[in-house]
Amino acid sequence: MSGGPSIIRRPASEKSNVELINSLRSNIEASQQAFAPLNNETDSFNHRQDRSHETRSVPTSVWTAREDNVLYIPSIDFSQSGLAEERSEYDITAKLFFLNDISASKRCRHAQEAIRLVLQELHVRSIDLLIVSFPGVSFDADDEEDPNGSECSNSGEAEDIDAMIETWRALEQLHSEGLALQIGVSEFGSERLQKFLPRTKTRPSVDQINVRDCCVVPKSLILYAKQERIELLTHNDCTNILPRGTVRELFGSGENGAGVLAGPEKDSDGLKGEVEPQWVVKYTAVVRDRGVIENKGYFAVAELRDESP
Repeated sequence: MSGGPSIIRRPASEKSNVELINSLRSNIEASQQAFAPLNNETDSFNHRQDRSHETRSVPTSVWTAREDNVLYIPSIDFSQSGLAEERSEYDITAKLFFLNDISASKRCRHAQEAIRLVLQELHVRSIDLLIVSFPGVSFDADDEEDPNGSECSNSGEAEDIDAMIETWRALEQLHSEGLALQIGVSEFGSERLQKFLPRTKTRPSVDQINVRDCCVVPKSLILYAKQERIELLTHNDCTNILPRGTVRELFGSGENGAGVLAGPEKDSDGLKGEVEPQWVVKYTAVVRDRGVIENKGYFAVAELRDESP
C-alpha cells in the first residue's frame, strides 16, 4: 500500500540553530525576570521593559534547579506543560542531534535521556517518530550523482558506520519499548544507506535530508528510498546546531551571558571548567486534522569538565 509523494518538503522556517539559541536566551531571561524584585509595583509594566541590570543580580540558585549532579538551566516545571487535546490528535516528532566528540556508548544513554525529557514535557507515553542526526554528516546531491564519489562528513572524513550502528541500537531499543513508534535517520545518501541498512534490526522508516538552495533531490536516491520503503523528508536544520562557543556565550559572565559560568578572572563567580555540548533534541507536536504546530521546543545538554590541575 502506498500513496502520496516520494518526497515531503517541510515549509521553510527559521534555521534551527538560530531558533534554538533564541529559545534558550528567552527562557533564561524570562526565568531571571520572574524572580527579579520590582522596585515600584505601581509601575510594574513599564519597569519590566528594561530590567537587565536587575535580572543579572538574581542568584543563579533561585532560577535554576539541581538534581544530583545535573543542573537545569532554567529550572523546569513539567506540571505546567502538556498537550491541550488527546494524544491521538497529534503527530509528535523528535529529532536528536548528537554533537562532536561524543562516544557511541554515551550516545546510547543520551538517547534514553532525550526521549524521557520529551515524554515528560508533553505528558505522553510515546512519540510517533524519532530521527537521529549524526555529527558531521551532511547530504551532498553532487556526491549522490557522482558514481566515484564518497559520502563524507563535513571534515572530509568517512563516517564510522560501526559507531552509527552502535548508536542506532539505542533507537531500536526505544522502538521495541514502544516509546518511539518509528525511527529514522538524517542526511543519508544512497551509498551510506546501502552500508547501513543490512546491519540494522529495525530499519529506518524516514531519511531526512537538507536540500540546499532548493535543488532537486537526486533521482538515484528517490528510487533507492522507494525500493527500500523509506520516506524522504526535507529539512533546514544545521548539523552543528550548538557550537561550544555559543554555549559559553549564553551561560558565561559576559554582557549577554546568564552568569552561570565563571569568567576568566580568578575571583569570578560561577561554575568553573570547560563546557562541552553533548546533544540537542527538538520536538514538535502537530494537530493532525489541522496541520498546526501546537507545541514545539528544545532540550540541550552540555557537560562541564573540570580543567584544574
